[in-house]
Amino acid sequence: MKTYHAKPGEVEREWLLVDAEDMVLGRLASRIAQILKGKNKPQYTPHVDTGDFVVVVNAEKIRLTGNKMATKSAFRHSGHPGGLKEMPIARMLERHPDRVIRRAVKGMLPKNSLGRAMLKKLKVYAGPEHPHEAQKPRQITLEG
Repeated sequence: MKTYHAKPGEVEREWLLVDAEDMVLGRLASRIAQILKGKNKPQYTPHVDTGDFVVVVNAEKIRLTGNKMATKSAFRHSGHPGGLKEMPIARMLERHPDRVIRRAVKGMLPKNSLGRAMLKKLKVYAGPEHPHEAQKPRQITLEG
């Protein structure tokens, strides 16, 4: 019996819709990362992007457990001396709720060109509307 390896041209991608309302951020992000990698498919191949497209709606209604809303912060650096910026996660949820989910999922993907290609398949929207109705995304429910 031969080992099967998926080729990039023969991967069939599906559009999936996830409602993030009342879901815990880390658990949601880990399930989305698995779908983007393609680990939920039988033809998963580590060196090929076999994942599906994921559309996340209601990003503004996610939950954080414990005291994270008060203590967790997101950091970024401009590359210049003194260029470290800090934004509390509570303010980030108010201003850019889509970036909170995108940042959590990005941390769970590979740190190479394959991971960047996987992240491009993630579409996050703060409210319940999204512009991907033409792709006919299939609604799924994630545990957590």
